Amino acid sequence: MKVEAAKRRSAMHRLAGVACLLAGILAFVPGPSLAAETDVPTASIPADVSPLVAYSGRVAGDDARTRLILDFDKRPEISVHYVANPYRILIDLPDTVFALKKDDVAARGLFSDIRYGGMAAGRSRIVLTADRPASVVASEVRKEEGGTGYRLVVDTAIVTEDAFAKLLSGQSWKDAAAVAESRPVLPGAAADDGGTFVIAVDAGHGGIDNGAQGAATGTHEKAVTLDFARELTSALNASPATKAVLTRDKDEFLSLSQRVQLARNQGANLLISIHADTLRQKDIRGATVYTISDKASDSLAANLAARENLSDEIAGMPLQGEPAEVADILIDLTRRETQAFSISLAKEVVGAFEGEVKLINNPHRHAGFRVLTAPDVPSVLLELGFLSNKDDEKLLLDPAWQKKVAGLIAEAVQRYRSAVMANGG
Repeated sequence: MKVEAAKRRSAMHRLAGVACLLAGILAFVPGPSLAAETDVPTASIPADVSPLVAYSGRVAGDDARTRLILDFDKRPEISVHYVANPYRILIDLPDTVFALKKDDVAARGLFSDIRYGGMAAGRSRIVLTADRPASVVASEVRKEEGGTGYRLVVDTAIVTEDAFAKLLSGQSWKDAAAVAESRPVLPGAAADDGGTFVIAVDAGHGGIDNGAQGAATGTHEKAVTLDFARELTSALNASPATKAVLTRDKDEFLSLSQRVQLARNQGANLLISIHADTLRQKDIRGATVYTISDKASDSLAANLAARENLSDEIAGMPLQGEPAEVADILIDLTRRETQAFSISLAKEVVGAFEGEVKLINNPHRHAGFRVLTAPDVPSVLLELGFLSNKDDEKLLLDPAWQKKVAGLIAEAVQRYRSAVMANGG
């Protein structure tokens, strides 16, 4: 046992040392700013702190031309951008409350999917996804006659591939945002002095990205994950010398890379990402713990990872490149160390759940989840259950069940900590 403990402490020291070196190198490696992924020109966003309210809307047209109409309580200021693969029109707005009925702006005509929601930092977005290249050909805001509201009318039409390519190359919003060098900060958190065990608790989805939807209640996954993440944070913070922090503490969108960077910026010792997905097989239920791997353990894990990795695409984010080649060797080294610790944590969580929480068959699985790619932070993705299963959904919405499961995870984290960080490791 002493030999094994010594091996664990040695591994942790190697991981810490390589992580520090990696951080130093990455600080000098040019790469895309996280702000570049979501920022739009600030001149298009009014300073009014009171959010807009979109209270009704409709979509009409065919597969050549489609009109989007939205009614607001105040005059909206919009900016329009385009993203390829798939073809998307992004309509950016100031902070907006979408008080729309489910079918008000259902996808039709040119558009195979229409999503809307918050993008953080006082911004909201509408994402129009098309099967063919399309663009906005006209837009206007009309004041409601005899009333106080305003109507936004956006006309779209198909364009050629060449025309769409010109729209992509001609827009300047990404360039304008790229000059910002700010990095995200965990809400309400201060940098740790190194003497505390830090856990980043990541509530999956948020803002424009609703995630899965409950079979019985229609509850969005983003609400389930945030409720549970808050409960888990409280349970973890009850442990001595432990600080748990949320990557998001409200209904806002964070890109997958932002979630990873938030954990790293805080010096997190662990990242736990919370999810509650849906499956076509509604009889499948139970919790699953995922770790990262280049090769998926099975088709269920592969399909789930593919869906979760679409989060940025859903929000209209351009795909970002991998870190510069100069850091690849160090990243690979730290990933090997980190993956071993991630697997250790996953086993502790599965062990804590056995006999207490319903588990899926083979509850520890692995796949290429982008949210688990921090090279120096052991990370797991926890599927609490499946919102497609009514029994799971009922438990997921039960505060007493959430409290119980959060307590079990907190105990598992403490056992993990004791095993790999004993004696100041």
